[in-house]
This record gives sequence, structure tokens and C-alpha cells, in this order.
Amino acid sequence: MGNFIQFDAAAIRELAQILRETDLTEIELVDKDARLRVVRQSVIAAPAATQVTVTAPAAAAPAAAPAIVAEALDADHPGAVTSPMVGVAYMSPEPNAAPFVTVGSKVAQGQTLLLIEAMKTYNQIKATRAGTVTRILVESGTPVEYGEPLMIVE
Repeated sequence: MGNFIQFDAAAIRELAQILRETDLTEIELVDKDARLRVVRQSVIAAPAATQVTVTAPAAAAPAAAPAIVAEALDADHPGAVTSPMVGVAYMSPEPNAAPFVTVGSKVAQGQTLLLIEAMKTYNQIKATRAGTVTRILVESGTPVEYGEPLMIVE
């Protein structure tokens, strides 16, 4: 019958809850030879998008296109710091605290730049090289996808 991946139903429910809370559409976990992917259909979002397009077609299309192009360019930037996971980005260690870095901050290799919370665990995202933070591409408290550019360090 082939290999069957053992899974924890409670963990899958928790992943599904994260999808609902963050408006993400997909979470994928990979561990050695095992792979678990939880996908949420966005049936409700389709009528809303159609309604927005009908109401303001000139404003909706141009606004979306530059964001997609800018994100693709940022991901290819040699100083791009990308998200190693799906989760929620936090720019400071706790609410009301100063951010780890701001635009113009000098950073050392290995210095914590931000946190990504995934499954109630806060993961430090560290600088892969020394440099200066020239752009921050996410806001604190926003969901991020795997591979999404978070900031540029040059």
C-alpha cells in the first residue's frame, strides 16, 4: 500500500485554525521524508473580489499589479531576507517595545532582525550577512508566506 505518514489530528486542526486566523490559504510542513500540506479554499473571497472589481475596476487592477512586481524584484535582490516559514511577522520582541531594526540600522551577521510566530512558537529571523537595513517590506503583526521577502540588507 506504500508508506503512510503518521499525523496528529489535533496538530492539523491547529494548522487549520492558523489558516483561518491569518487569512493564509496554505501551510506546508516538511520533515525529512514526511510532508503535510493544509490548504483552505477561498470560496468566500471570490464573490468579494468580484464585487470590488465591479465597483472600482480602475483602482483595483493597477494597485495589485505593482505590488506583485515589486515583491518579485525584492525576492531576487541579493540582500533580501526571506521568510523561512509561514507565520506572523513581529518587528519587536514584545508589544510596545522598540523594533529589533529600523531602516538605516547597521546589522551584524547573525543579529536578530524580527520574529516569525508559527504554531505558537516565536522563531528568530537573523541576518545572513552584515550590512545596513535599506528596506523593511512587512509590518509587524502581518501574515507572511514561505519565501516572502521581509527586508533588504545591503
